[in-house]
Amino acid sequence: MSAIPQERRLVTAIPGPKSQELQARRLGAVAGGVGSVLPVFAARANGGIIEDVDGNRLIDFGSGIAVTSVGSSAEAVVRRASAQLAEFTHTCFMVTPYEGYVEVCERLAELTPGDHAKKSALFNSGAEAVENAVKIARAYTKRQAVVVFDHGYHGRTNLTMALTAKNMPYKNGFGPFAPEIYRVPVAYGYRWPTGAENAGAEASAQAIDMIVKQIGAENVAAIIIEPVLGEGGFIEPAKGFLPAISKFATDNGIVFVADEIQSGFCRTGQWFACEDENVVPDLITTAKGIAGGLPLAAVTGRAKMMDAPHSGGLGGTYGGNPVACAAALGAIETMKELDLNAKAKRIEEVMKARLTAIQEKYDIVGDIRGRGAMIAIELVKSGTKDPNPEATGALAKACHAEGLLVLTCGTYGNVLRFLPPLVIGEDLLNEGMDIIEAAFARV
Repeated sequence: MSAIPQERRLVTAIPGPKSQELQARRLGAVAGGVGSVLPVFAARANGGIIEDVDGNRLIDFGSGIAVTSVGSSAEAVVRRASAQLAEFTHTCFMVTPYEGYVEVCERLAELTPGDHAKKSALFNSGAEAVENAVKIARAYTKRQAVVVFDHGYHGRTNLTMALTAKNMPYKNGFGPFAPEIYRVPVAYGYRWPTGAENAGAEASAQAIDMIVKQIGAENVAAIIIEPVLGEGGFIEPAKGFLPAISKFATDNGIVFVADEIQSGFCRTGQWFACEDENVVPDLITTAKGIAGGLPLAAVTGRAKMMDAPHSGGLGGTYGGNPVACAAALGAIETMKELDLNAKAKRIEEVMKARLTAIQEKYDIVGDIRGRGAMIAIELVKSGTKDPNPEATGALAKACHAEGLLVLTCGTYGNVLRFLPPLVIGEDLLNEGMDIIEAAFARV
């Protein structure tokens, strides 16, 4: 594996001629419902750089949506996955098990919050992990209702679409959805009517009141929340909100599920984002950053809850695939060796300082938020809090043209989000910020 020089390089317009040729082939062969942020076809990727088929090198502020936190071809991930690939690719853990699956579950028990006895089950994707968390909670509590939050995102399967707050593009035209799903307010500080300082206490009181009155706490199997809401706009629930909801769940025999699929594995400067307020979830769902880019997901939780479903009730042909498990062990090794929590905190320091300077110059930056290498800015119309998705789209486009990959998100489509690989060099990070600054000046 040859390392890619960690420097931005533009040799063609973005996208270049080879990418355009591939895009024409794609339009003939790939379903139109599968979109792409930027039709630049990757050839190699490493560290903080994606090299395309035309030889352009782009600075990566997306990490494949928070997946390649250790880089796109981390040495330990490649080494361990390659070794496993040569031994065997699959047996199905439910047919003949293997050590890698067990070892990943042991690591998850060590790393996730809380010192109680824990067990895990492995799956392929974040949505699968969330579905299985619901199955486990229902089996354990013998209840049916599931509570989720405004601005939450949990996946694209039928059940997880029902759990997801945003209609377009995730739900539109795909119903009917799974029943017994209830949505309550979240403490979105920037948009809380009485101000961010009141959001934690007021939103938790409102949410709990709605659960008690409209559903009945005794009917709720699970409360599911992202400790930092990803797709909804990198919303950090205001302080006090998560502990209040978690306590309410515990007091009422409800399984509290932290969806850490986007926020987990050092992304926020801690192994898991819920650690910020010392919240210990009953179940935690993980995927994305877990395996350095290979498809793997997990539900980890209290042993008595994880053991509630009958034998054979959880599983899947590929769940905990041996090559993906080897990659996960390599990714975790890398996170520990390079202290990626410290790296994430440093990325936050650099980015927030630069973004604050931008906010002082341009009043369309309504809010800067997030933790670690999970940072976002919410864009509004001048002098208001009205969402400004047009400016968001224009800024993203301007960054792409200059060889910086950025993503947008948010319920109103007005949030620019930054998810650089945790191994990105500080020079590249600052160069990316220069491009963002220049984009603001132009747009």
